[in-house]
Amino acid sequence: MYLCKSPKIDDATQEPENCKDLLAWVECLPAPNISCLLPNGTRFKFSGEEVGFNKSVPCRNVTGYSYKVAVALSLFLGWLGADRFYLGYPALGLLKFCTVGFCGIGSLVDFILISMQIVGPSDDLSLRRWTERTGRKT
Repeated sequence: MYLCKSPKIDDATQEPENCKDLLAWVECLPAPNISCLLPNGTRFKFSGEEVGFNKSVPCRNVTGYSYKVAVALSLFLGWLGADRFYLGYPALGLLKFCTVGFCGIGSLVDFILISMQIVGPSDDLSLRRWTERTGRKT
């Protein structure tokens, strides 16, 4: 039996402070009076205060951008520019809205670009998380 500490949350990002590659590591403490046999043959008895091991916990998606939502918006509402508004490109979204998705051609091109993950969120932090989640290399 063991108890893992809660990760320290960064106030700015609302994610664990040591979040890397969408994982954070937390310290876990074995229960008091648990003993382990060490490689050298001696027994070690935990008091409940020692760190026994580190455990990974997933970081949450707090940016609000979802690849699946972006593809769905591009497919169904791309002619209105909803996909570009969602991803943080309001000027392109307005242009697509006013031209009805460039008569459908722009909507098709954007659907392909978003599906192939060539176009993602406009801000760098969200783009980094987007590519980490989808596995695409930039």
